[in-house]
Formats: sequence, structure tokens, C-alpha cells
Amino acid sequence: MATLSVAQTSKTSPKPASTAKPATQAEKPAASTVAPVLKTQLDSVAYSIGISVAGSLKGQGLAEINTELLMKAINETLKGGTTLLTAEQANQCIGEYFQEQSSRVGRENKEKGEKFLAQNKTRTGVQTTQSGLQYEVIKMGEGPKPSETDRIKAHYHGTLVDGTVFDSSVERGEPVEFPVNGVIPGWQEALQLMPVGSKWKLYLPSQIAYGERAAGPAIGPNSALVFEVELLEILK
Repeated sequence: MATLSVAQTSKTSPKPASTAKPATQAEKPAASTVAPVLKTQLDSVAYSIGISVAGSLKGQGLAEINTELLMKAINETLKGGTTLLTAEQANQCIGEYFQEQSSRVGRENKEKGEKFLAQNKTRTGVQTTQSGLQYEVIKMGEGPKPSETDRIKAHYHGTLVDGTVFDSSVERGEPVEFPVNGVIPGWQEALQLMPVGSKWKLYLPSQIAYGERAAGPAIGPNSALVFEVELLEILK
């Protein structure tokens, strides 16, 4: 894990009344917070690492982490001091935490996906296959259907069941090319049912999407996914 350097601002505790300075002694002005100055390349590197690590922590849902303990561990490790946990214990602690979080998120996603799909399959126009794939024909093409070994060109727009967009060739303005057997199972099944020129909306239960594993920051474990797919061409 990258090291982190964060400027610490010292705090001055108020003096007890019994130790007040004589009236004749000038009082010092209150300390002001000084912005960090990047004097050297290493200063810039330290600050940059701090930005990178903080961004990574936020991305993993750790924005509320105890930064005092974080800084304590960093300082003790960098100075070769005695740490509260060994490196082995620290790695175990991190692993257990993320495993627990993944399991919790997976359970929530599975429940959310199953509820969505149960309601969705009752809608007019939605068809369900034996695998659990649900699809809705927006436009039926008249071309040939690709086989498992074909390479195709397509446009797609992918969202979670709550509408959150995680990937879209449509938004990028450029279709993608890939082998039919090189994508997730739900896509493989749907593409082989679609004539070229078709545009379908697919609803994939997690078991024919990415299953129990996450896929990038947006797709958590056990996520049901929704895609609009337009099959443009079979490339062979």
C-alpha cells in the first residue's frame, strides 16, 4: 500500500488559571493555521501520495476512517518504531474487514436484484429464458444471428437496477467489437438469439452476469444488471 504524508497541525492546550503569566509579560498572538508549502520535489510527492491514498480510501467506502490512527501507524512504520499490530496482523485485519463488507453488500445486492427481476418479468413484453435471462425487444432486426464463435460489433448501455450507469458505448459514441464467447454468460445467450439489426433490453440476474465477484467500482458482488444492446454487425 502506498505511504501517506499528511501535514499535522499542533494544538495548544489552554493554561490552567493557577499558572497564568504575569500581566507585565506580553501575550503571544494566537497561532494561525499555515497552509502546507511544497518546497521540494519530495514535498510534492508526499502531498500527491496523500491525495492518491485518500482518493483510494474514499472509493472503498472509508472516507470516515480514523485519520489519527492512520497517521500514527504511518509515522511509526516510517520511523521504524513499534506498531500496535504486526504487518501480518494488519494484512489479516484488512482482509477480514473487506471480506465482511463484500459479504454484506453481496447479500443486499442479491435481495435487491431478485426483487427487481420478480417484478420485471410480469411486465408486458418481457420474456424469460430457462437461465433466468429476461429480455425485451425494442427493435427486431432481419439479419443473421451470430454463433458462439463469431466476432460482433455492438452498441450497449449498461446500468444497475436502480438506473446507475456503469458503462456505455452509446455515451462514448463508439461501438465495440468482441467475440461472442468472450463476454458474460447472459450476453452470450442473448446475442445468439438476436438477428443483426436488433435492439433489445436485457435484464441479467447475477448468476449470468458477474456472479459473486465485483467488477470495477460500480458493480458490486451479486449485482443484477440491465443492458440496452444493439447488434450492429457480425464480423466473423
